[in-house]
Amino acid sequence: MKRTTLSLLTCALCMALATSCVSNKKMIYLQGATQEYALPQDIKDYFELQVQPDDQLAISVASKDVELVQRFNNNTLIGGGNNSQTGTNTVNVSSGVSYFKVNKEGNIEFPIFGTLHVGGMTTDEISKMVQDRMINEGYINDAVVNTKIMSFKVTVMGDVKNPGTQTYQGERLTILEALGKAGDLTNSAYRNNVLVIREENGQRRAFEVNLLDNQAVFNSPAYYLQQNDVIYVQPNKSQRVKGSTSYTWLSVGSTVVGMIVSIVSLIVALKK
Repeated sequence: MKRTTLSLLTCALCMALATSCVSNKKMIYLQGATQEYALPQDIKDYFELQVQPDDQLAISVASKDVELVQRFNNNTLIGGGNNSQTGTNTVNVSSGVSYFKVNKEGNIEFPIFGTLHVGGMTTDEISKMVQDRMINEGYINDAVVNTKIMSFKVTVMGDVKNPGTQTYQGERLTILEALGKAGDLTNSAYRNNVLVIREENGQRRAFEVNLLDNQAVFNSPAYYLQQNDVIYVQPNKSQRVKGSTSYTWLSVGSTVVGMIVSIVSLIVALKK
């Protein structure tokens, strides 16, 4: 009798441990990353954000000649006569920053040059295009051009702690960073099928990202986010039905209690 009781208790303990293991596997991000990246690995595809319609661009032009710079200014000149130290000599460098909104055709209206198509280009490509024209066409022989995307926004919805629209300063934002800025997923969120909706080149695409699998995350086309991406995190079924995380724990608790009651009842029956 004691052996039977011990066996039942052992089974109950194993069931509890198995439940715990399954739960952990559904919660831990980037599983296998420790082994996969124990040694450094090259990043295969270096990501560079491409300019899209509605982007706000800041294009700065620098030269020793303030008058030449002002010709390419769209009335938002910043600075002038900034001192740049080079060795023991001081060189006066004038720089102007102009701001542009990319229209739906992917164009901007640039002073003197007129319409420039920048859609689909990186900021480095835009800088080189403008700088080469200034030098090759004899406008500014010592021109140095810099281009920045002022900001881009992504929206995080669903079962995260702080859903909403995020405005990001910079040109590289990963899905992990965006979810971190949203306060991370709640305990009741599905982590194996995070949805990313993207509008690109006049088309809408959807990606599913499994946050539990390190390769699925890092190799996903949605790992690096783009302008106006929407991230949606699904709640689990009990959350969708009841709208409360407490229901999930109540359901789990009820299952465990029911299992314990069944085991105790069986032990009592065997003792009689």
